[in-house]
Parts: sequence; C-alpha cells; structure tokens
Amino acid sequence: MPNRPLIPKGAPPPLAPYSPGTKAGNAIYVSGSLALDQQGQVIGLGDARAQTRAILESIKSVLAAGGGTMADVTYNMIFLKDLADYKAMNEVYREYFPKDPPARFCIRADLVRPEFLVEIATIAHVSAKPKRKAARRPATRRRRR
Repeated sequence: MPNRPLIPKGAPPPLAPYSPGTKAGNAIYVSGSLALDQQGQVIGLGDARAQTRAILESIKSVLAAGGGTMADVTYNMIFLKDLADYKAMNEVYREYFPKDPPARFCIRADLVRPEFLVEIATIAHVSAKPKRKAARRPATRRRRR
C-alpha cells in the first residue's frame, strides 16, 4: 500500500530524517510530536500544559493535512520526561478528547532534548467519505415532430 508524507504548512523543521506524518490507505501515522514553533524553538519552556497544547495543535494540523480530525484518532503514545507532569498533561489532553477518548499509553522517558517535557505520537483512521451523487438534471420534455 503506497503512503504519502504529510507536512502541514508552518510545520517546524524536523530534528531528524522523518515526516511529521504519513498516510497509508485510511490510516494516518503522526510522528512523535514535540512543542516546537515554526522556527524550531521550544514552546512552553518548563510548562507541561503549554507543551501538551502545542503538541496536540501540531497533531491536529498533521491530521488535517491527511483529511482527518482529532475525532479520527484511535491511539496515542505519550512520553513524559517526568511523571510529575502527568496531571498537567491530562488537563489539556482532556480538552482535545472530551468524549470517548482514544486508547493510549503514557510512560516516563528521556526525550531527545532536556527542555522537552512531553512527546505524543498518534495513529488515526479516517473513514472514507461517501461520494456525492452527481446532481440530476431536471427532465426536459422533447417536442414531438
């Protein structure tokens, strides 16, 4: 199954050789997202809430580039530098998944740079949109000759 990279407008420069996301069939895979602005600077230095919000907004933009929404998310993999930030991360996370939240795991891990407090990777499944039927032309009566 072919896949295509998803790189939303305004995405920060990647820290390594990867795409922010890929779409294969109806699945969207979002790489581990970090709290970076368009210039690659950290958002919310020392603030797990601000970093979580920036990350979830980034995930939302990658999903949109593949025709998806946060409602299509089926699985999140969450990495925290310090489990003391678990409550703060969940406060923001709940805003983005208020009802029927997706499956997930959350573990403590050393992240790629010490200023990062949160990293989230995502899997989403976008339902095929039903094709619209072509508008029917009104029947015209033919003149009898």
